Amino acid sequence: MEIKQTDTGEKGTFFITIKNVKMAEMTYTHAGSDKIIIDHTEVNEALKGQGVGYKLVDAAVAYLRANHLKVIPLCPFANAVFKKKHDAYADVLF
Repeated sequence: MEIKQTDTGEKGTFFITIKNVKMAEMTYTHAGSDKIIIDHTEVNEALKGQGVGYKLVDAAVAYLRANHLKVIPLCPFANAVFKKKHDAYADVLF
């Protein structure tokens, strides 16, 4: 399962497609030059229980670290993951 990313410079998405159908996505908006706001996460019912949402957050954290960015996780799911894994993700939280 490969996570792909698109980024327009204003908004972006981490997503998974299977047979050309978007099955999971996490969207974000750039908030200035140093941070992003994760605003939505959605996983298709067919993938529920497989940790796909966590994998999307992990991909976002890798992106944040590689680009020296911080995050504001407004999405309820992403916010819960950042709270649960606070010690591992504290360096990217705004």
